[in-house]
Amino acid sequence: MRDIYFYKMSGAGNDFIIIDSFNRIIKLNQKQIEKICRRGFAIGADGLMYIKKSSDKNYDFIMSYYNADGKEAEMCGNGGRCIARFAYLKGYAKRKMKFLAKDGEHIAEIKNGCNVKLKMINSFDIKKEIKIKIDGKIITGHFANTGVPHFVIPVKNIESVDVVKLGRQIRFHKFFAPKGTNVNFAKIEDDKIILRTYERGVENETYACGTGAVATAILSMDKSPVLIKVLGGLLKVYFEKENNNFKNIYLEGPATFVAEGKIKKEAFL
Repeated sequence: MRDIYFYKMSGAGNDFIIIDSFNRIIKLNQKQIEKICRRGFAIGADGLMYIKKSSDKNYDFIMSYYNADGKEAEMCGNGGRCIARFAYLKGYAKRKMKFLAKDGEHIAEIKNGCNVKLKMINSFDIKKEIKIKIDGKIITGHFANTGVPHFVIPVKNIESVDVVKLGRQIRFHKFFAPKGTNVNFAKIEDDKIILRTYERGVENETYACGTGAVATAILSMDKSPVLIKVLGGLLKVYFEKENNNFKNIYLEGPATFVAEGKIKKEAFL
């Protein structure tokens, strides 16, 4: 196997490997993606993205996103912000751009410094006051699909939540079968939300989750914008609400360029 050039970016602690397939097709299989996303053994990341040229001139590029388990996902909010800045830095797009992901069309704008504001799809499949049983206890939360599925649980003491244990149990709960769900634990403080997330596909708590921030904001607050404090920093969510419908949803936050280099064949061992 030839060395593969890669780029590394981070969106509020959500870190990603980017493979540039804009002018040259590069394709890794599920096992290969899983191996290079391993922490401690390879590059390490929450996911991997390809940036591809679009045959439709209405779009600057196509984003393909894969979780750390090597499986393709519909969307990643922080990943979308990172790939937008990458496209701008590489000259594939201007400061304001439009691109396609598996969940549909997105618009992004490069703001001051490394900040990126990304338009998300209109959320759907919203369900309030869902009750599920875990270890004999009833847990109540709310659900929304913001490109990927999210279950949001309001909590009073967020520091004491066992995010990995409880998140994993809920992620694989029969109520959310067969695809499962991401799980968010949210503490609401006035106009701010403190958020911790267990991510499906990463199968662990992550420093941030963009689609989770969006789901939590629209399910928890009536006014926009909403400041979301995650382990990796701060995100901001904007939205318009009409009855129980949400539109013009935007996610804003940092998208930092961390590194670039070559993936050596030993990373796949």
